[in-house]
Amino acid sequence: MTEGLSSRELLDFSFISDPQISPDGKRALFVKRTVLNDERYRSNLYHINLVTGELSPFTHGDASDTQPRWSPDGKSIVFVSDRSGKRQLWRIAADGGEAREVTSFKHGASQPVWSPDGKKIIVTAPLREEEGLEKAGESKEESTLKPFITTSMQYKSDAEGFSDGTYRQLVLLDLETGTETVLTSGPYDHGIPAFSPDGSTVAYCANRSADHERTFFSDVYELDLETLKVETLTSGNLRLRLPNYSPDGETLSLLGDDMAYAGSTLTRVWTLDRKTRELTCLTEEWDVECSDVAINDMGTGTAGGAVWSKDGQSLYFAASDRGATNLYRITLEREIATIIDGKRQVYGYSMDSAQDNILFAVSQYDIPGDLFILDSTGEKRLSWENEDALKEIELSVPEEFPIQAEDGTVLQGWIMKPVGSNETSHPLVVEIHGGPHAMYSYGFMHEFQVLASKGYGVLYTNPRGSHGYGQTFVDAVRGQYGGIDYEDIMTTLDQALEAFDWIDPDRLGVTGGSYGGFMTNWIVGQTNRFKAAATQRSISNWISFFGVSDIGYYFTEWEHKTTILEDPDELWRISPLRYVKNVDTPLLILHSENDLRCPVEQAEQLYIALMQLKKETRFVRFPESNHELSRSGKPGLRLIRLDEITDWFDQYLK
Repeated sequence: MTEGLSSRELLDFSFISDPQISPDGKRALFVKRTVLNDERYRSNLYHINLVTGELSPFTHGDASDTQPRWSPDGKSIVFVSDRSGKRQLWRIAADGGEAREVTSFKHGASQPVWSPDGKKIIVTAPLREEEGLEKAGESKEESTLKPFITTSMQYKSDAEGFSDGTYRQLVLLDLETGTETVLTSGPYDHGIPAFSPDGSTVAYCANRSADHERTFFSDVYELDLETLKVETLTSGNLRLRLPNYSPDGETLSLLGDDMAYAGSTLTRVWTLDRKTRELTCLTEEWDVECSDVAINDMGTGTAGGAVWSKDGQSLYFAASDRGATNLYRITLEREIATIIDGKRQVYGYSMDSAQDNILFAVSQYDIPGDLFILDSTGEKRLSWENEDALKEIELSVPEEFPIQAEDGTVLQGWIMKPVGSNETSHPLVVEIHGGPHAMYSYGFMHEFQVLASKGYGVLYTNPRGSHGYGQTFVDAVRGQYGGIDYEDIMTTLDQALEAFDWIDPDRLGVTGGSYGGFMTNWIVGQTNRFKAAATQRSISNWISFFGVSDIGYYFTEWEHKTTILEDPDELWRISPLRYVKNVDTPLLILHSENDLRCPVEQAEQLYIALMQLKKETRFVRFPESNHELSRSGKPGLRLIRLDEITDWFDQYLK
């Protein structure tokens, strides 16, 4: 058995996502992503016979095939593929054969939803207001170089780059007649819809307010498919998403929040009476985030909305609590039961029509991602996707330990010991997650295992501002960046040093990305106890962040309760760049050139200031990469990123 996991094993991993069980519960499909080469991945659909356990490829080739969805009768499957260029909808018989392209829209299509009778499908299609439903190839884009012109505040996004003028609209496809009907319009993005049980209406959520770039509430709309009349069912004071009809069609389930605590507000489970328009929060008294907010670096995706029980008396949903994401059920009388439990991350699930079988995907410290099923006999594992890649590798087992802050608040932390070392003293790297409203979990972390294989202990915690510990905990950091969160991280380190005598206090490193990059920058400007640091996709200057980030203008106000227009002095006070003269810790700066969430100018400012002061630093820029480099970036660059981090720590901590 080899000593630990190297960065190169990333190339051998399979990433499983989007498990979809057939209506009869006998078969299932899922997406399997593998590395094709240094530049890209391939995604294929895989089939598993739930009776025999046989697993086999369902689609082939080097394209990206994703989002498989069974027809209600289980005889047909649609999926999204870029095999013809743009991502379009394709259809194939459940028994296999040749797939047929269903859409050929100019800007593609995704997120298919079947009608109950299996005769229609709604897809989400990016459309420009002035162009209608053009087909790919009908008109050619002008090749003349033109300036980018906008009058919008939301003119760019890290996921999609600079806006191409399209908005996500819903399009109805009639599979019998071949007609295509655009159901929504306007300069608004529309969420994934749901059909009513009789197929006569469709519900969806959207922010269609006149000031939708400054207000973030989203309402529920219902569209009559015969008359195309639209009714607004809510009144603009909630941020709602992912509607689902009850079996009798009288009630909608939703996930959402009232934004009482801005971006840190807990997601809750709601119901909406279609006749009375009465909204009820079922989880109001349950102080838990009702969605999957666990962080891992496998790019596995997240669980979806709240699913009705077949009797219409309860709802199934995922929730994140104390480092675990599991599946729960809540009755209309607000009684909560844990359906799938464990110290792990459940990041996707689906049920058969009878709800006798629940198929779900799991990540845990020794499982990058695999399928499990819960049936009448209990829970069973169905796949061992990365068994060959891991069978000769020793992994470090995270040890959970409690931390008590000075004010008595109990924090949750984990520590990983170096793999295979006989030494009695080891260097330690402190990892800090992004968000900050996210959660380190029991899920698999490739980066942590790589560090452990290189002889480093790894320490990580969920400081104040993290999800998983209630509303007060997650909200505590707003207006307090660099305060209570910094103290929690330092307290975690202090108590780890007391509890684990194998840690060498003179060989400490720290790293983190996004908010974790901000905190890394903040730490090295406040203390010299770390001998090396690596800051990733970070924030160094909150004043410039306000105007350059795709979320800057509202995130700044949400998190710091002010803006550059109100109190620039406060933003400068909490900017790590202000304290750059204090930095004596050798600092590695890693940043993606196409990052629009935390733009590369944040790294540039920090780097030049350090160089001007003749500090020890190194600047690594990743081309053709955005904020998601560590999770879904080009495979070759992901390897280089990991090697840069470990090489930097090797230079200063060994």
